[in-house]
Amino acid sequence: MKILITGAEGFIGSHLTELLVRDGHSVRAFVLYNSFNSWGWLEDCAAEVRDQFEVIPGDVRDPYSVYSAVRNCDAVIHLAALIAIPYSYKSPHTYVDTNVKGTLNVLQAVRDLSVEKMIHTSTSEVYGSAQFVPITEIHPLHGQSPYSATKIGADQIAMSFYESFDTPVTILRPFNTYGPRQSARAIIPTVITQIASGNTRLKLGSTYPTRDFSYVTDTVAGFAAALESEKTLGEVINLGSNFEISINDVIKLIADIIDVEVSIETDQQRVRPENSEVDRLLASNEKARNLLGWKPEYGNHAGLNKGLSKTIDWLSTPENLGRYKSTVYNV
Repeated sequence: MKILITGAEGFIGSHLTELLVRDGHSVRAFVLYNSFNSWGWLEDCAAEVRDQFEVIPGDVRDPYSVYSAVRNCDAVIHLAALIAIPYSYKSPHTYVDTNVKGTLNVLQAVRDLSVEKMIHTSTSEVYGSAQFVPITEIHPLHGQSPYSATKIGADQIAMSFYESFDTPVTILRPFNTYGPRQSARAIIPTVITQIASGNTRLKLGSTYPTRDFSYVTDTVAGFAAALESEKTLGEVINLGSNFEISINDVIKLIADIIDVEVSIETDQQRVRPENSEVDRLLASNEKARNLLGWKPEYGNHAGLNKGLSKTIDWLSTPENLGRYKSTVYNV
C-alpha cells in the first residue's frame, strides 16, 4: 500500500514509519516544515530503512499541503498533533488549530480523494480520570485539559465524517506510550534523563496518579494491525496494556534497574491544576484483541520492566542523552 503518515517525524510516527517500510509498504512521511530541513526522529531510523521512504514537508493546518500529500495514497495514518498537556494551558488556540482543524483538513482530503482507509490517532486522555476500570471504548469522554478537549473534538469530527459521508475512518486510542525517542515532556524520559545526568533528587510533578503504559513497539504493532484489518471501519479501539501502575512505582522500578537511590522534590510548575489531573487510567484492550488480533508483548509487570530497561539503555548513551535538557522543565 501507499501510506501517508502525518507526524511521521515524531516519537510514535518514526517507529511506525520503520515498521511499515519493513512490512513492504510504500511510505510517504508528512513532516512539519522547518527551515533546517530537519526530519525529526526519522533521521534516527535504522540505516536499511532511512532511504526507503518519501519525505513531504508541510503543515496539517494548511489544507493545500495536506491535500497534496494525501493525493495518490491508499491509506492515511494521522498522527500529527500537539500533545504536551502543560503547553495546552498556555496556548489553547494553537491546539485547536492543529488538533481540530488539522484533523478536519486530513479528513476532507481523504474524503475528496477517495482514500481507502484513514486511521486517526486519539489518546487515553480523552477519558479523563477513570469512572470505571478497565476503561472500555464506551467510557464517557471528559476533557480535563485544553489538549484532551481538542482531541475529543478531533475524534468527534473524524467519526462524523464516517457517519455522514462513509469516510473510511478508524480511531485508535493509545494509552501512555513510552520508549526510545520520546520527549522529556513525558514522565519516563524525564526520570531517566535526570538520573542518567547524575541527579538523584528528581524534580517532578504529581506521582500518585496511575497509568497504563505501553511500549512503543506494541503501540505501532496495533497501528499496523488496524491497517490490515477489514473489521475496523467506524470503530474506536483502545491500545493499552491492561496493566496499571502508579507513577511513583514506575520511578522505583527505574531506580532499581539503574541501581540508584533517588528522592523526589515536587516542582510546582510541573503539577497540573487540581481539577485537570487525570488520577487513574487503565485500559481494556479486549476490543483490540478481538478486532485486530493484537495483544501487547510488554503488557504486565515483567513486560514493563523489560521495556523500561530498553528505554534506559537507549537514553543512557551519551549521543542520545545529549539531546535532552535534563535540568530544564520541558513543557
